[in-house]
Amino acid sequence: MADDQATTGGNPPPRPGDAVPEGGLDPTMVFATPPTPPPPPAQASGGQTGDDGTAGGNPPPQDAGPPPPPPGTVATKEMGYDDEDIRVLGEVGNYRFSSVTSQLTNDKIRVPAHPDTTFDEQTFLTLLRGSISLTRDEKWRIIQAIPKLSQFQVDELQKILEEERRKFSELSPKHLLQLMKLEQKHAQDWQDLQTVSVQDDAKKTEQSQAEEIRKQLGL
Repeated sequence: MADDQATTGGNPPPRPGDAVPEGGLDPTMVFATPPTPPPPPAQASGGQTGDDGTAGGNPPPQDAGPPPPPPGTVATKEMGYDDEDIRVLGEVGNYRFSSVTSQLTNDKIRVPAHPDTTFDEQTFLTLLRGSISLTRDEKWRIIQAIPKLSQFQVDELQKILEEERRKFSELSPKHLLQLMKLEQKHAQDWQDLQTVSVQDDAKKTEQSQAEEIRKQLGL
């Protein structure tokens, strides 16, 4: 999305597993500039690489073809599909955009307390995990910044993520193979974040137990 070096005046931004300030991560640490909706398909560029080396990625420009048919529907030229559309549909089978990330869960991803905002946490996380424009580290930083986001920022971010999902779902079948590969990569990234969250919780439990022992010993 944005050049992370700009977010912290040249210092690298925090990464999954790093300590987060009490009260949440400052939103300015997430992006150098506010997130914007994905570009119109006609202006979309090739994949980009995030600060963690993971692909953000936009599919190539959309042609004039129709969006993919529902799984199980045989695409024909009479329906507006060309040979390339039909070939790719044969390769990806029942895959459609979001098929991969929809199989994941939000388990183990802990949303920090956000007393000043109201939103459905699970819906928010589901939209976040399905994004192929945000890197793994950006997703983690967004979650850590939730306590300091305003209601407007939360609502706008959800709208952007919903718009991203809609735009990619409407790309012609020619892009399905690339979208599937991108989704598989982002699915692995999400599972990485789940692992980091479990490790963080274990670390905090260990620290709490050690502190309790010190108190009992009068140290």
